[in-house]
Amino acid sequence: MQAFSRNSNENMKKIFRKIHLWLSVPFGLIITLVCFSGAMLVFENEVNEWFRRDLYYVETVKESPLPMDKLLEKVATTLPDSVSVAGVSISSDPGRAYQVSLSKPRRASLYVDQYTGEVKGKSERSGFFMFMFRMHRWLLDSMNPGNEGIFWGKMIVGVSTLLLVFVLISGIVIWWPRTRKALKNSLKITVSKGWRRFWYDLHVAGGMYALIFLLAMALTGLTWSFPWYRTAFYKVFGVEVQQRAAQGHEQKSDAQKRDTKLAAHREKKREGNEVRKGERSGRPEGRKNNREHAKNRNTGEYTGEQPDSKGRSENNHSDIYLVTSPFVYWQEIYDKLRRQNPEYKQISISSGTASVSFNRFGNQRASDRYSFNTDNGEFTETNLYQHQDKSGKIRGWIYSVHVGNWGGMLTRILTFIAALIGASLPLTGYYLWVKKLMNKRKREKAISLSSVEARKIA
Repeated sequence: MQAFSRNSNENMKKIFRKIHLWLSVPFGLIITLVCFSGAMLVFENEVNEWFRRDLYYVETVKESPLPMDKLLEKVATTLPDSVSVAGVSISSDPGRAYQVSLSKPRRASLYVDQYTGEVKGKSERSGFFMFMFRMHRWLLDSMNPGNEGIFWGKMIVGVSTLLLVFVLISGIVIWWPRTRKALKNSLKITVSKGWRRFWYDLHVAGGMYALIFLLAMALTGLTWSFPWYRTAFYKVFGVEVQQRAAQGHEQKSDAQKRDTKLAAHREKKREGNEVRKGERSGRPEGRKNNREHAKNRNTGEYTGEQPDSKGRSENNHSDIYLVTSPFVYWQEIYDKLRRQNPEYKQISISSGTASVSFNRFGNQRASDRYSFNTDNGEFTETNLYQHQDKSGKIRGWIYSVHVGNWGGMLTRILTFIAALIGASLPLTGYYLWVKKLMNKRKREKAISLSSVEARKIA
């Protein structure tokens, strides 16, 4: 019975060896490139901040920053007419510059010194990290579909990642030892018994050490590659993908409303400038335009009142066009959220919405969300993270696990090391495979020569 069990185990290992080999050989180099580029992206933010500290940090921390409405209006004057300020993100570190997001292009933002109003520069990926990102996601392919409507780079990366899962599982079946003593020996990497033994230990022990992290990165990364996989992955957690799509449409609608409102504000301001120019020139049409176009923030009617520091009006007999900043209550919202959440990591505010994130383990995209009335600055809705829908939570967890930041700096370091080991596994595997083929040929050649010599003797 034991002999039968031993033979069946050997047969199973032979099958898994073939699976392991013939999946690794054609896709090994792609797996190396994807894992290596992923490792390079783990500490992208830290590297950028190290080399571009002048962009991310202010020169001098003063007692208090500029009022947010004045700061953002100052930023808005530096932008083209087609671009508007969409939001601002404020770190708990007073030395970090404010990050001001723009309406377009997508995900565009600027860094601004909150104490002086100086625009420090754009937030953009460096050439090296953009290269690594395109390698990791699309294998340097463009994001334009081919003639068949397929994103080939993205497809190849997805297929390679899927096969990596099977390669890792088959590797464990092949090399998992039978006893605890053998396991202890399998986890050692020997450097004193020649190159072949070193590469073998690195392949086997390295794979075992990095197994959990590599599987976690592969299984989460596949959600960006295949819709069918994403649907199944979400369904495991009891979430339908339609919820995610609906939420994305809702967020898009909110963004469109915000951009429309900011564009209308800019148009009003432009018209107000034209009115004031006409009034100063003494032309009757200027005064006429002033009466027609001057509007009150709440009613849309002319009042002949001057706004105070918070945008509220006082009686004034001068005919001045009243333009109220769309950012007038953002400072008030920020102050309220800062007092309510003294341990915050970052507070982000846009038109009618705000969010607060914290330095906690787990989902690094977790945040409490708020809605507020843009006319009076009063909160209208509070949506704490623990009460949010599963769809948003899962998306945040997928990202946090994939990049390894769910457990802070320790898990990021382990993820970086695991990704580098993952990049080395195909290379060490190729070495062992080629070495085995060469030894096999040597043996066959030796056998052939010995048989020839035997025939000569006979």
